[in-house]
Amino acid sequence: MSDSNPRRLLGAFIRSHREHLPTPAKSIGRRRTPGWRREELADAAGVSVTWLTWLEQGREVQASVTTLNRLAQALSLSPAERASLFDLAGRHDPDTTAEVPMDWLPQLLTLPDHFNGPAYLIDRVWTARAWNRQAAELFVDWLGVDSSERNLLNYVFLNAKAQQFIVDWPDRARRLAAEFRADYHRRPLDGELQRLVDQLLTRSPAFAHYWQQQTVLHREGGERRFSHSLRGLLSYRQTTLVVAMQPDCKLVCLVPNV
Repeated sequence: MSDSNPRRLLGAFIRSHREHLPTPAKSIGRRRTPGWRREELADAAGVSVTWLTWLEQGREVQASVTTLNRLAQALSLSPAERASLFDLAGRHDPDTTAEVPMDWLPQLLTLPDHFNGPAYLIDRVWTARAWNRQAAELFVDWLGVDSSERNLLNYVFLNAKAQQFIVDWPDRARRLAAEFRADYHRRPLDGELQRLVDQLLTRSPAFAHYWQQQTVLHREGGERRFSHSLRGLLSYRQTTLVVAMQPDCKLVCLVPNV
């Protein structure tokens, strides 16, 4: 079972990104581990080595917003990684806009039908809640009438047909795991999220491999290509929309590339 304690998750996250930093040009002595030493990160972030050690060990230490900001800068974190750092530390990042949690809005379920191309809604655990006819015809083994699996992650990582359907599956699967980690870090104590992660860690070696890399990405758009059994190679431009008052809801729209 994966660890869901926010302090230990924070420690593992910082340690992983410290070890992935490029070795300093003026490094002295033999290095047993890649990346930066704790002493180097502590110096760059203006904290003590002892405090940083305890933080990486998941001990009961408090990190202020100012300290987290210095850590994010020293670790050269991306915007998505910075957001996860603050989420795990239980602090509000002053550089971001606060999310407003609300119950699922029923009227959102009709949104996919307003699009001509494939469109679908996924909830906080990335299970499809609504989709249009075009999406069902494209994602036959996920959103089709004969499919019983509606969770996007389970479909991508546990359905063998997905690997044949999704062009460049390894890269897409890696990015999907990194995008999901951003959501997971916002709610590490969410039981349903934790059960999904544990199931994937147990049943999918590929997910376990990507998950252990601690990579975090915002859910981004771009080209998506699929090898359809009846329609051949298809190419779309994907856009993901987040409803301002319902941040758990993602509307994914696919526009055919001409």
